[in-house]
Amino acid sequence: MTAQALVVGVGMIPFAKPGASESYDVMGAKAATAALNDAGIGYDKIQQAYVGYVYGDSTAGQSALYPVGLSGIPIINVNNNCSTGSTALFLARQAVASGVVDCALALGFEQMPPGALGAFFPDRKPTLEMHAAAMNRAQGLAEAPPAAQFFGGAGREYAETYGTKTETFAKISEKARRHAGQNPFAIFRDPLTVDEIMASKQIYGPLTRYQCCPPTCGAAAAVVCSPAFAAKHGLKGVEIVAQSMTTDTAKSFEKDSMMEVVGYSMAEAAAQAVYEAAGIGPEDVDVVELHDCFTANELISYEALGLTPQGTAEKFIWDGDNSYGGRIVTNPSGGLLSKGHPLGATGLAQCTELVWQLRGQSEGRQVDGARVALQHNLGLGGACVVTLYRNA
Repeated sequence: MTAQALVVGVGMIPFAKPGASESYDVMGAKAATAALNDAGIGYDKIQQAYVGYVYGDSTAGQSALYPVGLSGIPIINVNNNCSTGSTALFLARQAVASGVVDCALALGFEQMPPGALGAFFPDRKPTLEMHAAAMNRAQGLAEAPPAAQFFGGAGREYAETYGTKTETFAKISEKARRHAGQNPFAIFRDPLTVDEIMASKQIYGPLTRYQCCPPTCGAAAAVVCSPAFAAKHGLKGVEIVAQSMTTDTAKSFEKDSMMEVVGYSMAEAAAQAVYEAAGIGPEDVDVVELHDCFTANELISYEALGLTPQGTAEKFIWDGDNSYGGRIVTNPSGGLLSKGHPLGATGLAQCTELVWQLRGQSEGRQVDGARVALQHNLGLGGACVVTLYRNA
């Protein structure tokens, strides 16, 4: 698919703790309206909408968008676990790039309950049964929250392979808090030291409490259109140069590797596909928003995305190459660890941040001279979406 798609409007609301947010439909409507206002068009110009959420009843997307407009367009509800928001963006971009529509809206929101993620339908087969079985073979099952066991196990596997210090994982969280301090949309903006992060409650493997993303409520949206539509309406946009979605292969389950179970090869394959399609390599990327649901996943994702060679993530971190003044600024928003992780909104919040960065609108967290941006959004179960953006 060679046709272009442009992001001409983005919007999000400040993220909040469970119980402190507005209703999902109100949050969704606000984010959609913000994206439309940012683009400078009305809802009547939207031809299709893709709405992502994980914790919600059927047609929640209609509940969020009907207050914005009753135009009769297709509204497609999307659920792809933690990669839901970027899956909505993937579908909107695909509809535009294929010529099915000229302008589409991608919206994501989540009204999450407090506490660690759990099963909402215990009366039926769990969707992560194959992943849990692979985890059991690789490391056994523990009393810790399941997601922490998955990603903490991956971090422990990496550390055992390369001799990584536990402080290295904590430094990722310290960076996340430091970056979030410049983001008014982030839920955790107070700084933390490496010592404070290390001293927080042990969760699993190298992970402590402050190395795990919080349950979060929020919403974000993006307006995607063709270059012809943008020209007709006088709109400026950021180009989606390339995008790839991958799902699990047999490799995820055959090696008894927790890094594989949590999607290392999914991310690697998606990134390689994007670089090849774009003719742009990781060395050309200025800013990255990647899926740091746990510090362990940020660390292994550096290598999966090709930001640093295999086995060098620890040096990459201690050299400061993942922050301002280094090679590639990662998660300037504060990431999932500090900005928050409202599942359905996360991918579109990442998109929003990167569009702001490429426009030079990120204020105190602006990456100087940002021209090329990379997004990585992962969902166990599984799906990984990698998107490459460039100033149009």
